[in-house]
Amino acid sequence: MKRYWFKIFAGLLAGSVLGVTMLLVPNQAEAYQDASTPTGIFVTVTYTDPINVRGGPSTVYYPIVGQVFPGDVLPALGVSPGREWVEVSFPGAANGVGWVYATYVTVSGGELRVVEPPPTPTPLATNTVDPTLAAAFNFQPTSTRMPTFTPPPPLDVPKFEDGIVSRPVGIPSGVLVLSLSLIGAVGLIVSYVLSKR
Repeated sequence: MKRYWFKIFAGLLAGSVLGVTMLLVPNQAEAYQDASTPTGIFVTVTYTDPINVRGGPSTVYYPIVGQVFPGDVLPALGVSPGREWVEVSFPGAANGVGWVYATYVTVSGGELRVVEPPPTPTPLATNTVDPTLAAAFNFQPTSTRMPTFTPPPPLDVPKFEDGIVSRPVGIPSGVLVLSLSLIGAVGLIVSYVLSKR
């Protein structure tokens, strides 16, 4: 019996919480719609990825001061002279103003006035080259003589005298080879005849 009463009490409690929540939901929805719908000129981020908000209208000369996401709505303040960048109210920036690339947003609510960009920030340090290091890579060619031609030493040509050339005495090597070939052929014939018997 105790469990039965507990279930009834839990059901009544859940029902009353849901009822109070349903009464408050329309008021919260109206407050959310009022807060998210800006009046005046505004931009809506249409790019599919988060985009950078910069301190001025350039990716080179101005730093990133924050990011906005697809679907974000920001109040628009002006446009750069080339109409490539839109100046928006951005609380994350130092002066409350940032710049977004115009291709990534759509402007609604009217025509924007042309705004001059802020001065570019001064770099903290300027790049310098160490003179000692630069001198290591500064090559000055030394003046040298042009190469000269050195003639080769004179050619020693052998000299032959006219006269009778003496021939060595003995059996010429051709006769020796021919006689050994004949002896081998006779031996081959003899062995062939003897093998047929």
